[in-house]
Amino acid sequence: MVETADAPYPGDQRTGRNEARQDTLKFAEAALTDSKREGLLLAVRARWVALAVTALTLPIINPNWDVIYYVVMLGFFALIGWAQLKVGKVGRSPLEVFLIICDLALLTFLTVVPNPWSDLNWPIGMQFRFDSFIYFFIFLSTATLAYSWRTVVAMGGWTAALWALAVGWAYLQPESHAALSARVKEAIGADIRMFEILDPSSIGFGARFQQVTVFIIVAAILALAVRRSNALLISHAGLERERANLARYFSPNVVNELSGNDEPLTRVRTQDVAVLFADIVGFTAYADGRDPNDVIETLRQFHERMEREVFQHGGTLDKYLGDGLMATFGTPFAGDSDALNALRCARGMIASIAELNRERQNRNEPPIQVSVGLHYGQVVLGDIGLNRLEFAVIGTTVNAASRLEALTREFGCAIVVSDALIQQARTETNPSSADFALLVEQPAQSIRGLEQPVGIWTCAGAAS
Repeated sequence: MVETADAPYPGDQRTGRNEARQDTLKFAEAALTDSKREGLLLAVRARWVALAVTALTLPIINPNWDVIYYVVMLGFFALIGWAQLKVGKVGRSPLEVFLIICDLALLTFLTVVPNPWSDLNWPIGMQFRFDSFIYFFIFLSTATLAYSWRTVVAMGGWTAALWALAVGWAYLQPESHAALSARVKEAIGADIRMFEILDPSSIGFGARFQQVTVFIIVAAILALAVRRSNALLISHAGLERERANLARYFSPNVVNELSGNDEPLTRVRTQDVAVLFADIVGFTAYADGRDPNDVIETLRQFHERMEREVFQHGGTLDKYLGDGLMATFGTPFAGDSDALNALRCARGMIASIAELNRERQNRNEPPIQVSVGLHYGQVVLGDIGLNRLEFAVIGTTVNAASRLEALTREFGCAIVVSDALIQQARTETNPSSADFALLVEQPAQSIRGLEQPVGIWTCAGAAS
């Protein structure tokens, strides 16, 4: 049975999907890292603002000197926030968990244990009358800025456990104001519910249970919001991955246009574009017998500079061709200066290679010579492939540009440009005499695949 190389196999499809998924995860991980860093910084700043506001309002709520104790304790919360900022990272971090529990434990302690600086000898149950539990919601809300939904849920559980321990501790304390409770009960009479509310020694188990229940519900809702936010972040990371993939082929301005354009590239169409082929002259002989690492490094240097010139001039990198490349100008959407940009790109390529050769000379490496062919005309555009798509540019204009590049050997020049591109460039936006300097008109040449000879221009001086 004959197997076609182009047929997509299930294993290849799975591999492609796995690679795409891994790429998305990499972008998601980077996005989550940035989000965690920014969120943690924002959370700590929000904490410090909340602590400052609390420090200012506490003396208003309790205008007594013993409130200084709680103001001093706020400094410990600020210090814990600073520590969280220093050790914060994406993923499981026992030290971060420890600091979060320190937050909750310290707040629980301050809520339940009487102020040691106070001269008042009140029953333990009076500590619960100050409604200090509401401060737990501040730490819960700031956690949503920096931590995962699992951590937010865990904070609900940790708070419930610490609060249960605190209430149990308060319940086990010896009764110290029995006479006061007895007088309150005598004043109220048989109304047990009223007595539970007004008894200064009463812990109020129902109210404490209600506080924890509401806190856990709010933590669960906030966790859902955090999870949804992370899902949107990962989805956005996938879009950024797709955008980065586009940026490998299209210039930044084209990527921006594609990102905001709802019209798919799959719509097959014809339009006039400028096509450029660039190639290293004599690369086969250069690579023969040379160290493979040197060969690949030379190709990297060449393609890096060629790619940069293509993108700087608004072109699209169509494909690498070993020791050459094909670029188009006017794809996927036509511009006002496609032919002119292609001509300027060709000159930029030759100048960039001249600069590279000076660097190579300093390293005692042999120079490389580049030839460029340019043509302008109608092509067919559209996506091809099923699972691994490629934006295809095909037609006689492409073939002609490739053959014009080959003519550089015959004319001993660096650039061969079709007369069609030159005439188009002269009509485009803001051409200058420098764009056409050193171009020499040559007799029309017969190009295989074209019915009529093609007028050409050569640029010999650009190679120097």
